[in-house]
Amino acid sequence: MDLYSLLLLFIAVELFESNWQKHDNLYGLIYNNYQIYKKNIFLYFILHASFFYALAVTIYLNNFNFWMLSIIGIKFLDMAFKINMMQKLSSGLEIHEVMPINIKITTFFRYFNVLIYPASFAIANGMIFN
Repeated sequence: MDLYSLLLLFIAVELFESNWQKHDNLYGLIYNNYQIYKKNIFLYFILHASFFYALAVTIYLNNFNFWMLSIIGIKFLDMAFKINMMQKLSSGLEIHEVMPINIKITTFFRYFNVLIYPASFAIANGMIFN
């Protein structure tokens, strides 16, 4: 598979992930995540497809440079942080105790990952600045 196809697929996976979590504020986003987490943790992991896609592409391309590993690292920390929040919510804490600030999520903020991660992928693979 060529790099441009992998990049387009990366964009599609990021759009999918942004859309299933979509809400207009942070509490709603956490609630959407929590609903899936309560159903099945394996489904929750599967719905974070961009992490697994980034990991698979890194191995497929045998590209372990800073940019590719930073994508995986940030996605891993994101999932770990969310799972930590889900466990706290499952233990009976209220959402405002887990996340004290409820911010409004604009369209740009919601889809920022669709710009950042594929751009990092393109830089990592010499598609930009080569």
